[in-house]
Amino acid sequence: MDGIVIIDKQSGLFSRRIGVRVARMFGEKKFGHIGTLDEMATGVLPIIIGNATKMIPFIEEKTPNKKEYLFGLRFGIETDTLDILGHKTNKSDIIPNDNEIRTACENIKKSNTQIPPIYSAIHVNGKRAYDLARSGETIEMAPRKITIHELEYIGKTDDEYNFRVVCSRGTYVRAIVRDIAKLCGALATTTYIRRTYTNGFDIKNAHTLDFLENLVNNNGRIDEYLMQPDCALGDIPVINLNDKDTVFYKNGGFIKTGENDGLYRVYSNKTFIGIGRIESGTLKPKRTL
Repeated sequence: MDGIVIIDKQSGLFSRRIGVRVARMFGEKKFGHIGTLDEMATGVLPIIIGNATKMIPFIEEKTPNKKEYLFGLRFGIETDTLDILGHKTNKSDIIPNDNEIRTACENIKKSNTQIPPIYSAIHVNGKRAYDLARSGETIEMAPRKITIHELEYIGKTDDEYNFRVVCSRGTYVRAIVRDIAKLCGALATTTYIRRTYTNGFDIKNAHTLDFLENLVNNNGRIDEYLMQPDCALGDIPVINLNDKDTVFYKNGGFIKTGENDGLYRVYSNKTFIGIGRIESGTLKPKRTL
């Protein structure tokens, strides 16, 4: 089976482990995922299985480069991982007011760089930053270019302050929490992160791992929850091939066409067969299912 399953990830699981379990449900060994969520984080995690994994670069490149998260923080403490799963490293009695918090959010929106957390999967000198951090090495993380499209403070529940952010790929929510606190002259750590949108996939279409596994165990129709490989490629134009050209194309052949140059979703009788590129009026296979 080739396609995409949108998982509503639960806290305490790693993204790759979820991919293994989803692929197994569909009898596939090959899988990937769009974006990675921290162990603590919940929410949208698209799992790509089978030959649909060939579409991952095109999904990441062509869908809007936006992600949406809900997240919370607690003032007064700081941890090494910048979330509540980490070890406490500092504390403070400073609790900013709502105006200070909103001002900090506005200032963060104006910035186009961010220093990632040391507990992250970024490579530093050929190794993962989190591996270096766990071994006790001192790490200098280089700033990265990001975009914060929206960042709003949406209120307080007890001692937890809640926010919503729409940001570009590569943005770390834990770093946003650190920076909000810093701009307020305070300390804070992340209490929860929930991704509600990523690369064209919305939380309203997501299903929990437990739900799908229970369905499998009770001989339910799990294939109903497998989305087609082209479902997130909507902004790439379409070209349709006849039966003869389809056979030639799928065997690596080039097809003459009058369409404009560029990337295309290629179909045969409404069946998606892959991604091709037209150069000088000739369609060439790029990724074929």
